[in-house]
Amino acid sequence: MKKPVNPKDKRFKIAHREALIGVVLVIINFLWWYGFAYGLGSDKVEDYTYIFGLPAWFFYSCIAGFIVMVILVSITVKFLFKDVPFEEEEGERR
Repeated sequence: MKKPVNPKDKRFKIAHREALIGVVLVIINFLWWYGFAYGLGSDKVEDYTYIFGLPAWFFYSCIAGFIVMVILVSITVKFLFKDVPFEEEEGERR
């Protein structure tokens, strides 16, 4: 039979912090995409500039944005996330 979960467990604090970091990364990704897609993409098609044959708004919002987010997520996971054991620690058992 499973024991009830202790809401004061330090793992919950870590999980909530990491979930908040994930939400912040999603918001950064959306703002990056929206800013370039609608900021540069709102001109007339004749006025577009092109990078590697793609409209600049598409390149910066989708291609560069993807690369930036991969780097940000990698840095975040390496430096801000912690390994958390799934099992209860011996000292917490009753």
